Amino acid sequence: MKRPKNKPLPGSAACETVGDWLALAEKLYARHRVALGQVAASAHDEALYLLLRTLDLPLGSPAGVLELKPGATQRRTLESVLRRRILNRVPAAYLTREAFLGDLRFYVDERVIIPRSYFLEIIPTQLDRWVRPADVRRVADVCTGSGCLAILLAKHFPEARVDALDLSADALDVARINVAQFRLQRRIALRRSDVFDAVPPAKYDVILSNPPYEPSAHVDRQEPEFQAEPRLAHDGGRDGLVVIRKLLRQSATRLVPGGVVVIEVGGLRTAVDREFRGLEPEWLTTGDGSNCVALFRAARLAATAS
Repeated sequence: MKRPKNKPLPGSAACETVGDWLALAEKLYARHRVALGQVAASAHDEALYLLLRTLDLPLGSPAGVLELKPGATQRRTLESVLRRRILNRVPAAYLTREAFLGDLRFYVDERVIIPRSYFLEIIPTQLDRWVRPADVRRVADVCTGSGCLAILLAKHFPEARVDALDLSADALDVARINVAQFRLQRRIALRRSDVFDAVPPAKYDVILSNPPYEPSAHVDRQEPEFQAEPRLAHDGGRDGLVVIRKLLRQSATRLVPGGVVVIEVGGLRTAVDREFRGLEPEWLTTGDGSNCVALFRAARLAATAS
């Protein structure tokens, strides 16, 4: 039995220019309530990104690119990409096989969560208040996923070795691609481990993590785009704190004196303040005011563990 052909994307037949395709995409994004936030915050920005990437045009193309008229083959490709994004709700980054943190481009696919993190602004601007980059010798990125934060850490701490840890073998395969792309194989060690369970004893100057922190019930209700990402990268257990508890417990014996643990916790700031009051979490400032990155000092962790 032959499969029925896909129907044309509504409105696509009337599109002549790239600008027409962009206007159609924005309209359909709104109509189908497409979820955003993985690649861009607005339908305009994400759709323009997809169109430019699909047409193999530079992301910084001038406004005049909107007047270009795609050929017949290009039109079919644009229609296919937009159908998958809008009707099938496939995340844009999985369609293009890439994601950006700042100016750095990373390979991604369905095996990893799409990189997005406040650590993009935290690492270069705030960590130096607690540690001197030139003195940092060993760093851990726990729940590394695509390896993007391990790479940012390696770049910021030029003398440091970085242990990039993840429970998912699939995620580590993707991280391996990115570490090789940035030629950091000698400085970044990829380790499969549930937090530090499978990591030989070592002391770190900085332990950083963007762990799964969404409560399980919230993960069950996520939009299709976010459900397309590995559940392991989202699900933090009943209250979202399962991995964070384990990380803080194990970090007590993994830090050098003066070392720090820095964790992105999403919407759990109140819960973290309540449960870990004795550890005296310090909240770092983020550009959007969410201030959802907590820093814990080695001395407090050690005192509480003893």
